[in-house]
Amino acid sequence: MTHEEIKDLISFLDEKASINRLKIKDKDFELEIKKEDAACANATISAPAPACTPAPSVNVVLSEKPATNKTAAGDTINSPMVGTFYKAPSPGASPFVSVGQAVRKGECVGIIEAMKIMNEIEAEFDCRIVKVLVDDGQPVEYGMAIYEVEKL
Repeated sequence: MTHEEIKDLISFLDEKASINRLKIKDKDFELEIKKEDAACANATISAPAPACTPAPSVNVVLSEKPATNKTAAGDTINSPMVGTFYKAPSPGASPFVSVGQAVRKGECVGIIEAMKIMNEIEAEFDCRIVKVLVDDGQPVEYGMAIYEVEKL
């Protein structure tokens, strides 16, 4: 996708009031454009400033997917961000999932700590855990496989 095509998509999104988010995926290319809330676009700063979101802007996120959801043996659950992976909610607690366990879509399978914030990782589909690919407390990258799974 060229820069001109991306600019055209941003203009299109800006013109359409009913569209707030546009996401395009094609093999190793991913483009996501989000429109911020325009409620306070014309707010002027005077004595006490109104409590509102910043002026509207359009964020463009371009990234190449470093990994797919497949390994040589099967499907995987991948890290949605960079951070430190934890299998359990606290030290000494039992892990969220274990090998052989069936997991439903949306069920928490681990935590990634990023900037002192604990982010739950949810299964994107019904599956069975085949293998744990990351050790507890290990740093993970965006798109890195954490669990090898078998879709149900």
